[in-house]
Amino acid sequence: GNTTLEILWTAIPAVILAVIAVPTVRTIVTTQAAAKADALQVQVIGHQWWWEFKYPQYGVTTANELYLPIGRTVNFSLKTIDVLHSFWIPQLGGKRDLISNHENFLWFTPDSAGVGAWNGFCGEYCGTSHTNMRFRTFTVTAADFESWAKHQASSAVFAAPTTAAPTPGAVVGSATSAPAAAPATLASVSVPPASATTDAPSTAVGSTGYVFPQDKIPAHAVPGTPIPAGLAYNESLRGDADRGRQLLTAGQGGCLGCHMIKGNPSMLGVVGPNLTHVASRATIAAGLFPNDTRHLARWIKNARAMKPGVTMPTLGRGEYDPVMKATLPQGLTDEQIADIVAYLQALK
Repeated sequence: GNTTLEILWTAIPAVILAVIAVPTVRTIVTTQAAAKADALQVQVIGHQWWWEFKYPQYGVTTANELYLPIGRTVNFSLKTIDVLHSFWIPQLGGKRDLISNHENFLWFTPDSAGVGAWNGFCGEYCGTSHTNMRFRTFTVTAADFESWAKHQASSAVFAAPTTAAPTPGAVVGSATSAPAAAPATLASVSVPPASATTDAPSTAVGSTGYVFPQDKIPAHAVPGTPIPAGLAYNESLRGDADRGRQLLTAGQGGCLGCHMIKGNPSMLGVVGPNLTHVASRATIAAGLFPNDTRHLARWIKNARAMKPGVTMPTLGRGEYDPVMKATLPQGLTDEQIADIVAYLQALK
């Protein structure tokens, strides 16, 4: 053997690795640290299988949709309440894990993305619906972000709609729960009755704040997940938003045990997504389905059939629960679901 040659081919790679290690470790330390103090702070909380986003500087809590102002550094603090997840927006920034009992950080400045909609994912296997744990990110102007954040921080705006005759061929839903008084903190505005034929979330600017325009969302960011075969719903029903509010306030379906609607003192749950301005979101079920009547109604009726493994129970009367492996003799009728959908669609 040649001792000199052996020393060289051992030493040279070692030196190269040492040289590479210095900037690598420096970069890791830099990117793991929190961003500057004046950055937009966003708390990312991973759940099986959905995303919770909090903007502590604005008092905003939302789910499965991020709004980021162009040109402003964003600092994400990443936590999970259950298993390992990984936060990833491929077109905007790197991937970073959410680890139990540990807070990670990721920050970047969306300065070259322009106004747009971007898909986000969980990049680490986290169970049955890992591939269904998605979210949308909207990069918007600073003014539009401020408009969005201001409204999202406000209480739900709702008042009973004026009575209107049903459209020809439509069936008016009926609720069997006792009437409940409207929460005193809810603002009094006119909300048109929801209809099973209304299939687009609000994109209005004004009293509802800024919402990314539905017609500007690119095709790749519009979910195309099919509705499970056999999950039927009477789409001719015309729900009543006030009856829907009464149903939720009275505890029908158990929604108040898991969900919060700011301004409705009966809806104080924190287990599931915050629903305060759910009608302003483009998608439901963590980006899996469009936020329209036909998908929202079926989601309420049998979420477990639409997304395997979800915690949300099956609520539709006569529906087969794939977790309990039984058909439910009790539950919400299609008429009651139509009313609840109308109420949720009034929460712009």
